[in-house]
Amino acid sequence: MTLQSMTGFARAAAQDVAFAWTWEGRSVNARGLDVRCRVPSGHEAVEQAVRAAATQKFARGNVTLGMSLERVDQARTSYRINRELLDQILAVRSELGDVVADTPPSIEGLLAIRGMLEPVDDTEDAEAREARERAMIETGLEMLNGLSDARGEEGGRLDSVMAGHLDSLAGLADEAASSAAVQPEAIRARLLALVGELLDAEPGLPEERLAQEAAILVGKADVREELDRLSVHITGARELLAEGHAVGRRLDFLCQELNREANTLCSKSADVALTRIGLAMKATIEQFREQVQNVE
Repeated sequence: MTLQSMTGFARAAAQDVAFAWTWEGRSVNARGLDVRCRVPSGHEAVEQAVRAAATQKFARGNVTLGMSLERVDQARTSYRINRELLDQILAVRSELGDVVADTPPSIEGLLAIRGMLEPVDDTEDAEAREARERAMIETGLEMLNGLSDARGEEGGRLDSVMAGHLDSLAGLADEAASSAAVQPEAIRARLLALVGELLDAEPGLPEERLAQEAAILVGKADVREELDRLSVHITGARELLAEGHAVGRRLDFLCQELNREANTLCSKSADVALTRIGLAMKATIEQFREQVQNVE
């Protein structure tokens, strides 16, 4: 399954004999799923259907959906005189009496008064409205499919970049594993040197205490366990990338584990070259984590 990003944009439009409508959808990063949908007043059923579909389709992201509506058949719109307003104007004229000219107001002048003409929509049966709402929902679903495709395309680009980071991290892990500082001979030599320093500091150290101190020193000097866990986590991250879809949370958890092992490696390292490798690992893991924040 394709890796999904949380970033995308899509648009879909349609119309019937009376109205044209356009859906737009935008998606950005978020910790969870937040779907916001706005439609013209009176189309709440359309909003609910498209919102529910978006909730089913997406797992994470701040998703903003909107539908605009425009009348395309102006011939179907008729007008009527605002009788209440007309009566008020004529009453005022009568009250003014001789103050105003005796010339009766012209029809053009009256109609030019704002609010004098009111649009009246032709009545439309329920079946036609329901058919339009079904068409609006279908267009909304088309837009959601386009938004999902856009998120998938961005996810494909993320997949390539993140796979490159994992390859770099695996290469650094191999480099660390082959470093002279992690070879058994180097660990043994370092242990002997540390034990010698310990005996010089405490000549009468009991054998049991010496064994305990030696075990602690071996644990601090050997980073092979951290490298093994790093390899396991890298394999797990690659498997998640291959799985695709909503794996962002699990990848984020793996980033924490990868960073923990790299930190431990750096803290244990007594070799400059190995420390540099550990720092390079941390930088690569941070680059990987930045990309993970975009994954659904």
